[in-house]
Amino acid sequence: MTAHLAPDAKEATVGELAVRSGVAPSALRFYEREGLIKSRRTSGNQRRYSRDTLRRVAFIRTSQRLGIPLATIREVLGLLPEDRTPTREDWARISECWRADLDDRIRTLQRLRDDLTDCIGCGCLSLAKCALTNPWDELGERGPGPRRLLEDNPSGTAGRTDTAEAGAPGPGEAGTAAGPREAGG
Repeated sequence: MTAHLAPDAKEATVGELAVRSGVAPSALRFYEREGLIKSRRTSGNQRRYSRDTLRRVAFIRTSQRLGIPLATIREVLGLLPEDRTPTREDWARISECWRADLDDRIRTLQRLRDDLTDCIGCGCLSLAKCALTNPWDELGERGPGPRRLLEDNPSGTAGRTDTAEAGAPGPGEAGTAAGPREAGG
């Protein structure tokens, strides 16, 4: 595509927005169907996006890369004003909505990184160490899944998201919103 968004443009076509944002036109249409962005239609029924949609798309993509479900992204974007371009204060206010969740995810990922070679309390009993740290799958009495990872996470999600809400992956990406896998050991 060769369409570029002029610096003084108030609106963008789907092609211009796609080129400038790095998001495929199909993903932009998906975001619109999901209520994450909106457009107006010309008399020829072509989409026109306001310039501030570029920032919304960047916010959506970044949020997806962090594993935030589309339903949550939609909810937070709904807090932005519709009658004007959002200000820095507006963006700062909505970014606070999931600061605690992101802090939780960071702690979980750090634990996963640091403890992946040890038992994470999944109950598989496949490692020799499991017999020492989790004999007879005692951690299974606390609930399903990787208990040692989940117990330090008050929400109990271990940074996972509903993959049905992961959204359309960007160009060249194979969906990045999935959380850690729960393999044996």
